[in-house]
Amino acid sequence: MTEETVMRIMLCYDGSNAAREGIRESIRLARAMDGKILVVTCASRVDKDYPRLIEPLRQGLEEVKRVVGDNKLPCETSLLFRADEDEDGEALVSYAKEKEVAYMVVGIRNRSKLGKLVFGSVAQFVILKAECPVIGVKHKANASYLVS
Repeated sequence: MTEETVMRIMLCYDGSNAAREGIRESIRLARAMDGKILVVTCASRVDKDYPRLIEPLRQGLEEVKRVVGDNKLPCETSLLFRADEDEDGEALVSYAKEKEVAYMVVGIRNRSKLGKLVFGSVAQFVILKAECPVIGVKHKANASYLVS
């Protein structure tokens, strides 16, 4: 399979328990479709100048890449820098379109109405605006992320 024809599954990863559950779902999809996993997270452009803020994000991406690699699947990681925190959803959807992603996997969690109003929801934006199918996953108690 060439790079142009490989099925791309994009995991929107923020380190949350729900996003960690997305690792399992991404691996399941990639195995079923003989695909490649793109693990993507977002950070503020302002944070780019502060290694202590960026390094944990890079480490999280590398951890996921290791887990995916341990499952003998191809993986690519990307750290997207955006101007404003409200732009995370837009950055993720735009990246998915640019990379011609077949499926997006995003962690979801219950939030209060006030929480949704004040903080918005990246997952909700992605689900509503992405041009490809989006799979929302919830955290499962006692889940193991070392899928094999």
